[in-house]
Amino acid sequence: MGPMLQVSKIIAQGQGLAPVLLKRAATVELDWDVRQKSRFDTTDSLGRHLGVFLPRGTLVRGDDVLVAEDGSMVKVLAAPQAVLRITACATHGSPFDLTRAAYHLGNRHVPIELKPDHLKIEPDHVLADLLRAMHLIVNTVDEAFEPEGGAYSAATHAHSHAMTPAPVATPAPHVHVHVHGPHCKHEH
Repeated sequence: MGPMLQVSKIIAQGQGLAPVLLKRAATVELDWDVRQKSRFDTTDSLGRHLGVFLPRGTLVRGDDVLVAEDGSMVKVLAAPQAVLRITACATHGSPFDLTRAAYHLGNRHVPIELKPDHLKIEPDHVLADLLRAMHLIVNTVDEAFEPEGGAYSAATHAHSHAMTPAPVATPAPHVHVHVHGPHCKHEH
C-alpha cells in the first residue's frame, strides 16, 4: 500500500464545485458508524490510503467532498447498511403514527433519519418490538443511513444555519400504547 494521503478539509455537499469535477472525483463508501467520526483511515476508489483528520464533531454526509493535501477530491458515498425502515400501517394506523414514533425515538436520543413516508434507525430489537406495538411496520433493509443532525450537532457541520431558540416545550399528552393479546389478528 502506498503512502497515506492526509485529508483535513471537507466541502459540504460539494457546494461550489463544478459538476464535471465531481463526476471525475474518486469516491469512498462509508457507513454511518465511520461518518460520525472526525478521525478515520479509509481507502478510496483509486486504492489510495486516506488518513482523515477533520475538526472534532464534524459529521460526514453522503455527497460531501473530502479534499486531500495534494488537492485531489474524494466524493463520499453513504454505504448501504442494515437499518430498520419504519412505515405506518395503512390498515390499522395512520401516517400520524410516524410522528408519534419519531417523538418516542427522539426522547431516547436514538439517531433517526426522517423521511415524509418512513423513518430509519439502526437495528434494535427492543425498539422494533415497541414500534410494532404502536401499529407500525418495521422491516430490516440495507440502505444508506443519514440521521438528523439534531439542534446541537447541526451547528458543528461544515456549514451552519442561523439557529433560533427552540420554543419552550409543553408536557406531552399521555400516549396510549395498544398491546396485542394472543387473539389479536394484527399481523405484519
